[in-house]
Amino acid sequence: MRTTRKFLALALLATCFTMGLPAKCLASATTKSFSRKVSVDLMQKALAPRRDDRLKVVVQFDRSSAPDAILTNVAGKVTRTMNALNMRAIELPASAIAALASQSSVRYISPDRHIGSFGHVENTTGIAQSRVQTTTQLGGLVTTTSVYDGTGVGIAFVDSGIDTGHVAFNNQLGLSRIIFSRDFTGENLTGDVYGHGTHVASIAAGNNQIANGAYTGIAPNANIINLRVLDSGGTGSTSSLLAALDWILTNHNLYNVRVVNMSIGTPAIDSYTDDPVCQAVRSLSDAGIVVVAAAGNNGKDSNGDKIYGQIHSPGNKPSAITVGAANSFGTDARGDDSITTYSSRGPTRSFSTDADGTKHYDNLLKPDLVAPGNKIVGAAAAGNYLLTAHPELDANVSTDPARRMMYLSGSSMSTPVASGAAAVLLQANPNLTPSLIKMILMYTAEPLPGSNTFEQGAGEINIEGALRLAQLVRTDLSTSTALGEPLLTSPSPVKQTIISGQTFAWAGGVICNHSYAVSDELMTKYQRVYGNGFILSDGIVEAPQGQSIDTNKITAGVSLGLSAVTSDGGTIDEGMPFLDLNLLLSDGVLADGFLVSDGILVSDGILVSDGILVSDGILVSDSSLSSLTGDDTAHMR
Repeated sequence: MRTTRKFLALALLATCFTMGLPAKCLASATTKSFSRKVSVDLMQKALAPRRDDRLKVVVQFDRSSAPDAILTNVAGKVTRTMNALNMRAIELPASAIAALASQSSVRYISPDRHIGSFGHVENTTGIAQSRVQTTTQLGGLVTTTSVYDGTGVGIAFVDSGIDTGHVAFNNQLGLSRIIFSRDFTGENLTGDVYGHGTHVASIAAGNNQIANGAYTGIAPNANIINLRVLDSGGTGSTSSLLAALDWILTNHNLYNVRVVNMSIGTPAIDSYTDDPVCQAVRSLSDAGIVVVAAAGNNGKDSNGDKIYGQIHSPGNKPSAITVGAANSFGTDARGDDSITTYSSRGPTRSFSTDADGTKHYDNLLKPDLVAPGNKIVGAAAAGNYLLTAHPELDANVSTDPARRMMYLSGSSMSTPVASGAAAVLLQANPNLTPSLIKMILMYTAEPLPGSNTFEQGAGEINIEGALRLAQLVRTDLSTSTALGEPLLTSPSPVKQTIISGQTFAWAGGVICNHSYAVSDELMTKYQRVYGNGFILSDGIVEAPQGQSIDTNKITAGVSLGLSAVTSDGGTIDEGMPFLDLNLLLSDGVLADGFLVSDGILVSDGILVSDGILVSDGILVSDSSLSSLTGDDTAHMR
């Protein structure tokens, strides 16, 4: 019955277009024809008075279809082909949208949206104290030293390019670790004119050869894959991003790409089940690639008031590790750390629209965790726009263009901290799956007191604890491993970490779509959702009335949280109840303007500018210091 209704609605819309009937006819067809297969913002463009305009769109096809044959029937010009993802970027008349949507093999159509960039950490994250490890074996006769620096692991940076001449990306022999570069913008450049990608890459994989190692990245010997999707002005398109992700899916084995860093994004409008970038992220995850995405920097409105519901795409995808920004105030100790005011908060407000025109919001718990992202010192691309236009961002480390460093702030800077962490964990245990990496990073995170679940997810990243746990995970796990078998090769580690003399407890749980799961069994027993092709939330059964553990995929000793909490600094489930999590399952309950204790839930994202995001590093910064070039330089790690 629903299929019939959709077909009739599409026919009605096509008739409206063909006969030039008034807007009332178009409006009556809108909620039907565009209900599931066309995004709401594309619908608005298609219904505009100038229907002869040509629109740039991204079309997702069913796997069994022949996309190019279909597109010739609607006067569509293919501008990009993503074979591995079974998607096409095309340009076509607005009046042809309805006809294209009527094709049974077309899964979803959305605009070729603009994307943009969002937006040292070694000591405060705990990696410095655990990077070099020495073990003694055979009665003290053999001593082995291991250095965990990302060696052999490829990190793909999908960004504004990377300055290949910067010293930060050399190995110990002076050779570049940037093993592949490609431009997807059409400018035929792979360097970093804008200045964002170089800074981001150095946070994850910058070496220790500048300022006596003061600004060493998390994985300073990882290999770097430079995929340029943002142009000289710092913006790009969805199709460029999809082309880069398609390239990764096709070539990841050749370059051992195990991690993808996406410090970029666009307002999350389409549900993650329809958004083409989100679909691509799931494809990468299923292929064994860890995808780390920025949460965004829309945590407050123009008046400085706290707002909720502004997580960006693809950070709204469950299979991505979504990272928000914490403020470390330039100190290694974590007792003063807090969430930045600008870091985007959950729940996700991407949505689908049913045949009756009703919006159904995803309302996922995001971000998954946070990492230092305020006033981070990283590599400055030679002659880059950001530093040229804002010289106050210069960190005054060196005047040599190949060694120059600069400040930037935002979730763009937090994201590569987690990407570098993932690379280090994969070096320590190459058999870890994306689900296991995500579990380990969340389980070992530190919940920050005074911040709630929508702000910090599981808490602030703790690489010391994550590396310790990753090394204990069995290396013989496979799809045949039974649910509930031991996950670790030795007894459980102590669930606490000491950094700069301060001891804190691990979160002890993970975020799962509309709730969080807690139990020692997540750390000690194998869960089916840890296998390749799964994500953690696959083990949760959800209904409008509540949610429960699927005991065929997660062991029965794991339990789900009942409410988001404002943390007291204990485990993920400790603190003051903040919001009943079952509300996230109920369509219509969390409407726009809903009061969330200390803030307001905002709209579905369409009202956030025009979809173009500029670098937040020059726009927002939380600091107890007087300026971006203050006396904190020597303390930034």
